[in-house]
Amino acid sequence: MGIAFAGNLLTLFIFYEILTVSTYPLVAHKETEDAIMGGRKYLAYTLIAGVVILFAIIFIYTLTGTLDFKPGGFLLGRGQSATLIFLFVLLILGFGVKAALMPMHEWLPTAMVAPTPVSALLHAVAVVKAGVFGCLRIILYVFGPGLLHELNLWHILAYFAAFTVIVSGMYALAQDNLKKRLAFSTINNLAIIVMGAALLTPSAITGSIFHMGSHGFMKITLFFVAGAIYVKTHKENVSELDGIGRQMPLTMGAFAIGAMGVAGTPPICGFISKWYLAMGSLEAKQVIFLLVLLISALMDVAYFFPIIYNSFFKTPKEAINPHLDEAPAMMVVPLVTTAIISLILGIFPNAFFHFFNLASMAAVKILGGM
Repeated sequence: MGIAFAGNLLTLFIFYEILTVSTYPLVAHKETEDAIMGGRKYLAYTLIAGVVILFAIIFIYTLTGTLDFKPGGFLLGRGQSATLIFLFVLLILGFGVKAALMPMHEWLPTAMVAPTPVSALLHAVAVVKAGVFGCLRIILYVFGPGLLHELNLWHILAYFAAFTVIVSGMYALAQDNLKKRLAFSTINNLAIIVMGAALLTPSAITGSIFHMGSHGFMKITLFFVAGAIYVKTHKENVSELDGIGRQMPLTMGAFAIGAMGVAGTPPICGFISKWYLAMGSLEAKQVIFLLVLLISALMDVAYFFPIIYNSFFKTPKEAINPHLDEAPAMMVVPLVTTAIISLILGIFPNAFFHFFNLASMAAVKILGGM
């Protein structure tokens, strides 16, 4: 909440670092050798990134005398081009660690050693979303569209994010462990958000901001499902899930909704955000990024839909346990709820908290500040 409501870079940084330190014990929760190693890698990556961000914040304050966010940015005309480029690189690298932009992503798959509820927190709600939120603050409220166009940095950042989109999708295709496949899917979607913001068009910014919320509901559903499967069957690999949809239909039905939404299938909320991102690519006259979005969607289909098909239509390799059914209600109710919310937001994007209106209003203010 502190990160979300921060009105300046310093406040954002303080709560950002509190989040880093407070989530370390969750990553290392199991206290196994792998868990301790995963926690240490998480701290090494994120704390070094924090130092980089702090250096850039001090530099910006020395340069401008202010750190307050402003729609459209506040650095235009506040320094030499080389200095501003240097600051932009520092801040994107700093926040890009938690946003898991490649090649700063390695901590995230390693952190999958954490319990599944922690993975859900890392991927859908807090840590990675804080990173991508920080990137959007830098792009849209510190530098702004005018300065990024002037320095031609938007183009470089968009290609940097597009590289992460494609490569992370390829990594996801190669993963048999369900949580690791979901981890690389998260990296893919975070890069899509950054890429959309970097295009600096009304539709792209709207889609980018809306995708932060919609991806959160869809991805937390998928991780809840992974947790429910593990608790009930102790299975962690995609290759072991044949026929499990017959045993756990509510759980795998929720997985189908989340996975189809991440792939951009209507009427789930991921379709709306990805549609606007695609429109934003055309508004920017950058067909290459539209192709990146389409390729990403095809890879989503390639690594999610076989899971859905195999779970419902393939014969399990082992005999079905007649006493095996859904996970406990305390696990099934939340995952069904988040799946239903993902569906509702796809039909009524302003339901509950007016997510879509907030995203479009932010885009108007940001571009009005050019």
